[in-house]
Amino acid sequence: MFISRSSLLPFASAPDSLCILRLSAVGDICHTLPVVRSIQRQWPETRITWVIGKLEAGLVGDIPGIEFIIFDKSRGYRAYADLRRVMRGRRYEALLQMQVSLRASIASLLIPAPVRLGFDRARARDFQWLFTNARIPTRSRQHVMDGLFGFAETLGVSDLTPVWDIPVPAEAAGFARKWISDKEQTLVISPCSSNRVRNWRNWSAEGYARVVDHVAERYGMKSLLTGGPTQLEQEYGEQICALAQHTPVNLVGKTSLKQLLAIIQRATVLISPDSGPAHMATTAGTPVIGLYATSNPDRTGPWLSRQWVVNRYPEALREELGMDVEQAPWGKRVRNPEAMQRITVEDIQEKLEQIMAEVGLGCPGNG
Repeated sequence: MFISRSSLLPFASAPDSLCILRLSAVGDICHTLPVVRSIQRQWPETRITWVIGKLEAGLVGDIPGIEFIIFDKSRGYRAYADLRRVMRGRRYEALLQMQVSLRASIASLLIPAPVRLGFDRARARDFQWLFTNARIPTRSRQHVMDGLFGFAETLGVSDLTPVWDIPVPAEAAGFARKWISDKEQTLVISPCSSNRVRNWRNWSAEGYARVVDHVAERYGMKSLLTGGPTQLEQEYGEQICALAQHTPVNLVGKTSLKQLLAIIQRATVLISPDSGPAHMATTAGTPVIGLYATSNPDRTGPWLSRQWVVNRYPEALREELGMDVEQAPWGKRVRNPEAMQRITVEDIQEKLEQIMAEVGLGCPGNG
C-alpha cells in the first residue's frame, strides 16, 4: 500500500514534527510515555502530536510540550471524521504507529506523513504491516515497553533511559493526602481488571481480604481499595470490605486517573493483577506485587517490579495448554479464570516481606 521509507531512518537531524498514534489502554500509555519522553529529551524543538484515547488523555494529556488529539472511540465512525477534520492541512515528518489494532490502523490513514513507522512483521498483528512503510527491528521475547523503545531507537534517539514525570495537579495531590498521610504506611489494592472480557485476570475477593488482615496485623498497615466505576469492580470492593476483619478504605469508582495516580504515589506498596494501575505504579516508583497466572510477566509485568511478581503463569500454561513458557508463542494467554486461583495468600505474604525489608520497613516488633 505504501512505498518503503525505511531508508530515510534514522533521521540525520532533528525532525520538525512527529505524530504518535497510541490510543489505549492505560497500561500501554504508561509504556509509551517514556519513549515519547526520550524523543523530547533528544530533540526538544521537535513538535510532537499524540493521538490518544479520551480516557487515557485524562492521565497524560497535560504533559507540557505535547499536543494531544483525542480519538473518542465511543463516537464510532464520527471519531474518524473528527480526526480527519483536525488533520486537514497538516503534515508530519513521521508517524509512529505504536498500536496494533485495526481501529488504530484505519485512523493512521488520516494522518499525513511520508514515513509511517510500525512494528516488525512478526509483531504487526491485525495487518498493521499493510498500513506502514518502515518497521522497527525484529527482536523476540521483549517486554512490551522495551519493544516500544524500538520506535525511538529506529528514529535515531540514543538515550533510552525511561522517564515518566506525569504531572499531578494540586487537587489530586490534596485528595491523596486526605486518605494517606505523610507518615502512614498504606497498602493499595487495585483488585481486578475493569474489562469483563478479561476477568480471567482477576484473583479472589477472599484472598484480598486475607491480605488486608495480614498487613494490618503484621505491619500495622491500613489498606485502601481502588478501581474504576464498573459493576464488576464495585462488587469486588464491596466483597473485600465485607470479608475483611480490618475493613479497608473503599475508593473503588471514586477517583479520577490523576487522583488514582496521586494515591499510588503515596502508597507503600500496590497489589494488582495485569491492569493499568500496576503500570501507573511503575511511573510513580511505587513497588508493585503483580499477580500473574494468565499472562506472562516477562512480557507485561510491572517494568520496575518484576522481582516482586507472583508468577504462576508457567504452571498454568503447562496445565491448561500443555506447553512450557519457552515453547509457547510470546504473549500467549491462559484464558481460564480458575488459573488465577493458583496464587496463594502465602505467595503474596512472601513478596510483602521482601518489599518491606528492602524499603527499610517491617513489622513493629522488628524495629
